[in-house]
Amino acid sequence: MVNRRNGFGLATETSPGSGGWVLSWSDWKVWLGMAVTAISVWLAVRGIPLEEVVQAIRESNFWSLLALSAPCYLMSVYFRALRWRHLVQPLGDVPRSLLYRSTALGFMANNLLPLRIGEVIRALTMARDSGIPLASVVGTVALERVLDVVTVLAMSLGGIAYLVSASPPGPEGPSELGRVLGQGSKFLLPAAAAPILILAALRVAPEAVITFVGACLRPLPIRFRSVVEGGIRSFVGGLGALRGGPHLFWIALHSVLIWLVTGTAPILLGFVSFGVDLGGAWESLVHAWILLGALGAAVAIPSAPGSIGPYQLAFTAVLVPFGVAKPTALAMGIVVWWVYWLTLTLQGLVYLALGKGSPFELLRRPE
Repeated sequence: MVNRRNGFGLATETSPGSGGWVLSWSDWKVWLGMAVTAISVWLAVRGIPLEEVVQAIRESNFWSLLALSAPCYLMSVYFRALRWRHLVQPLGDVPRSLLYRSTALGFMANNLLPLRIGEVIRALTMARDSGIPLASVVGTVALERVLDVVTVLAMSLGGIAYLVSASPPGPEGPSELGRVLGQGSKFLLPAAAAPILILAALRVAPEAVITFVGACLRPLPIRFRSVVEGGIRSFVGGLGALRGGPHLFWIALHSVLIWLVTGTAPILLGFVSFGVDLGGAWESLVHAWILLGALGAAVAIPSAPGSIGPYQLAFTAVLVPFGVAKPTALAMGIVVWWVYWLTLTLQGLVYLALGKGSPFELLRRPE
């Protein structure tokens, strides 16, 4: 036995061969995430009177936002568990309750720990409790992220296309905002198409893709190439659910429910809570889709726990160009984030309290 301190400064006993701790505050990636958060916070708050932000928060209808948004976030976790069940079914039959618990713990860990380590913890707890190999579970989690990217980018692209078409050009051509949206749509289209093409290539000819990647990485160390190849093979193992038929239908349906319903509703409720008028119900919906695309990119960036900083920056970066006052946009980003963080953190803590073992066991690698 070796007595050593983990990343939280707590002494732990580990035997030779145990995986150690997943996360350490001495890891440079943790500090890089903190730097990302610091820069994002600075960009989000610069030039905004903080007293006006506080006033906007006080004037918002916080309790209604909390009461109506919290069920949406809980339903989002449930839909994610249902979608995950179809992704892992080719690997084994896993109960919905286990998938829900692992997903809830993953969200909680993302809110309390940096670098989105909750994705690792989610896969780790599910692999340990279900008996499915961890590498295969990680492949399904990676596939989930690709599905989320494609769905959110498609929604954002549709919203941008609508706003560009609905904004008639002025006498001197399209407005500055119209030009920005047009350029954004040109960027989002290949960004949305690329993951689909990659998935198709991996599904049809995985060995050819692995060989091609290996050739591109040939100048790099052998150990790094081996890790990349192993990761691709694990990812390919998680593509079994994309064989078509009912599985593909339910995966697509749950992805739509996650983002089009439970993801969009809290944003729309935030608009109502802060009195943000973007031109009508349909226009508000379209703007919410564009904001969701920015939030999807923001929370994917390794940062401080809970994606604080990038989350608020997404609100100011998207809403201010559409005419929302800077203090209101920042205040809305703070309050909507707080409701999201509070709901999913409490849910994970409840599941952790009902489970067995120490909370710090979640941070240990498999032996």
